[in-house]
Amino acid sequence: MALAKSFSACCCTSAFPEPSHSLSRRASVLTVKERAQIRKHERRAARARKNSPEKAAAYAKAAKLKAREANRRKDWCEKTSTMLARSYGLVRFEKLNIKNMTRSAKGTVEQPGKNVAQKAGLNRAILAQGWGLLRQRTEHKAPGRVEDVPAPYTSLRCSACGWIEKKSRKSQADFECVSCGFTCNADNNAAANVAAGQGGIPRPRRSAGVGGVTAAASRSNAREPQPNRVGIPLFQEGEDVNR
Repeated sequence: MALAKSFSACCCTSAFPEPSHSLSRRASVLTVKERAQIRKHERRAARARKNSPEKAAAYAKAAKLKAREANRRKDWCEKTSTMLARSYGLVRFEKLNIKNMTRSAKGTVEQPGKNVAQKAGLNRAILAQGWGLLRQRTEHKAPGRVEDVPAPYTSLRCSACGWIEKKSRKSQADFECVSCGFTCNADNNAAANVAAGQGGIPRPRRSAGVGGVTAAASRSNAREPQPNRVGIPLFQEGEDVNR
């Protein structure tokens, strides 16, 4: 049975349903006020006497807020993975090495790192998104229907003509193909490439016209019959989703 739908995950955050508690809380999970409360409690704990009840109470309040952050992140991953498993026949994730992406930059005594504080903040922001958990829970709920797409060239490949060129990435947010002139948001372009399974080694090119043309990949749409899978089933057409 051919899988009719695919979905790109972990590449375009606007494609995901946001948590019910607030649209603005997705990036950091906690609100600005809650993060300020954590800093306040940690400062109070640092000023309190060692082994005092005040120090323990301040640390407990900070830990409670951090636990709330983790619970919200898990809740969002559970709801989003359930939506993906029920709504799409094929889910594709950009294959990111999160462990390497969040590696510390402090270096060693002989070779100290640079911009350590900035890298630590970036690491916290990446880990707060729960990419790995979302991928794991989606695989649990939709076994056999989850694919990983290699990350190289997904942000440089034109989703319209397939041409790969570093100069097409005009900025962090803008993409304009130097071959066909296609323009869109850079993240949306990368998400389209991931959804199409276009990543990793670039496809063979042949020169034709200005800038050249990327040869179309010869990939059959036929798919071997798939065994019955366990997990959350897909919604069928006309099915009541609220029952």
